[in-house]
Amino acid sequence: MTTPRRKTPADLRSARWFAPDDLRSFGHRSRTMQMGYGPEDWADKPVIAIVNTWSDAQPCHLHFKERVHDVKRGILQAGGFPIELPALSLSESWVKPTTMLYRNMLAMDTEELLRCHPVDGAVLMGGCDKTTPALVMGALSMGLPFVYIPAGPMLRGNFQGQALGSGTDAWKYWDERRAGHLTKAQWLGVEGGIARSHGHCMTMGTASTMTAIAEAMGLTLPGASSIPAPDANHPRMCAAAGRRAVEMVWEDLTPDQILTPAAVKNAVTVAMATGCSTNAIIHLIAMARRAGVPLGLDELDAIGRSTPLIANVRPAGQGYLMEDFYYAGGLPALMKTLSDKLDLGARTVSGRTLGEDIAEAKVFNADVIRPLDNPVYHEGSLAVLRGNLAPDGAVIKPAACDPKYYQHRGPALVADSYPELKKIIDDEDLDIHPDTVLVLRNAGPQGGPGMPEWGMIPMPKALLKRGQRDMVRLSDARMSGTSYGACVLHVAPEAYVGGPLALLRNGDIVELDIPARTLNMVVSDEELARRRAAWTPPPPRFHRGYGWMFARHIEQADKGCDFDFLRAEFGPNPGEPDIY
Repeated sequence: MTTPRRKTPADLRSARWFAPDDLRSFGHRSRTMQMGYGPEDWADKPVIAIVNTWSDAQPCHLHFKERVHDVKRGILQAGGFPIELPALSLSESWVKPTTMLYRNMLAMDTEELLRCHPVDGAVLMGGCDKTTPALVMGALSMGLPFVYIPAGPMLRGNFQGQALGSGTDAWKYWDERRAGHLTKAQWLGVEGGIARSHGHCMTMGTASTMTAIAEAMGLTLPGASSIPAPDANHPRMCAAAGRRAVEMVWEDLTPDQILTPAAVKNAVTVAMATGCSTNAIIHLIAMARRAGVPLGLDELDAIGRSTPLIANVRPAGQGYLMEDFYYAGGLPALMKTLSDKLDLGARTVSGRTLGEDIAEAKVFNADVIRPLDNPVYHEGSLAVLRGNLAPDGAVIKPAACDPKYYQHRGPALVADSYPELKKIIDDEDLDIHPDTVLVLRNAGPQGGPGMPEWGMIPMPKALLKRGQRDMVRLSDARMSGTSYGACVLHVAPEAYVGGPLALLRNGDIVELDIPARTLNMVVSDEELARRRAAWTPPPPRFHRGYGWMFARHIEQADKGCDFDFLRAEFGPNPGEPDIY
């Protein structure tokens, strides 16, 4: 491995703002002095941006208001100059219709914040679902050295002495309430006990999945993604990340040296082994493509077929939550278990190789982090399906659904919108059967808009009353990473743009075969051609603003839902315009 030449103060990007003896730099220096700083604060020092996604509307990042001071402390300890740059917060629990509509906005926000300010490197503070991929995507496109700080999972929930997992147990107890098995007082007990501290979801939902992926890619300090948000190790990790960001600038350790094809493959392997969220597929593809690394659904599925699921954490696992995973050794211990399947020579932000980072890792609870010969599930978390319903692919999480649905055939019951779906699921007298395939369409990237997490379609009351707790559900939407069940998602192309899902009709037979990786409707090509000729495109969702831009440039789920003008087809951003 070639070690780049260490930078000198004259090489610093920030020196272009502060060092010249000219009028523009006079303005930069004098206005910095206006804030109470002097030359001893910035001269000959790396300026480190802290991109902070804290806000009053972001419960997962509530502690970032304090943690940013720990990051600053670390930067100052290492001889850098910290500047905090607030960015879009994207709270999964508050933003409507979906944070996915705004993931690319945060990516652009991050890239342009770093581009237009006098910074040499960055620390990125995120964790809630879309903040990890968005921050990483933007920073990758900018190309400056950076360290990612995960928010960390919250403490496990509690209800009547039972551990609660965010999202996962909300869905479970909601079904029981709708079935008449849970009182309002009990429901309020779940509501008050399921989220007991700051931090993101403590199940292996999208937040824990994406922070684990960031660590597996080498973008965090070793073990950072597993630390619970309230744990004292978390502020220490934040300070260490600040120190490391300064050193990375001097070492000129840029993201193109870290996020390589080997790092992407490591991340996919780790994701599959953790029981990852279905959302991981969209974000992995988008992040990889921002780094110029081609990644497609077939490669993801192939890695999934050969990688057992070994993290026994809800919702794919049973009983355990992220706090237990941390005590069992965390992600370094899981990666140590997977050593033979990983490229241990991949470089990380630590400056070392992945193999060096995890050399001392140990598993302390072999039921939480299983050995390869005793997995939770014999394959990885996700499977990719194709067929005449999803020529560009669809996704399912086999480990989180009843095996009886792995091969299924049944008639479709189709809802064209979410309001229409709600009428179906709330109709206690609905003529519906356990083998029915319940379909929601027009909920994809364009149709949602933004591909909301409507894909874990609630069980119809008519079936809940008969004791049914799962069924095959099909959608071009996404579902929360904390969700479970026989849900086929991300059908591409989506119905709203004329994908085959738009041609499905009530009563058509749908065939799902997970072992064969197929998803088809039993309708002849001639009949589909007639339906295609009769189909008319729906009216545009937006006529102005960000939504207008989103609708014209968003790509489909199989391509990562990035904007077409932001992807890096031939490698990372080769440089900046001279005007900066």
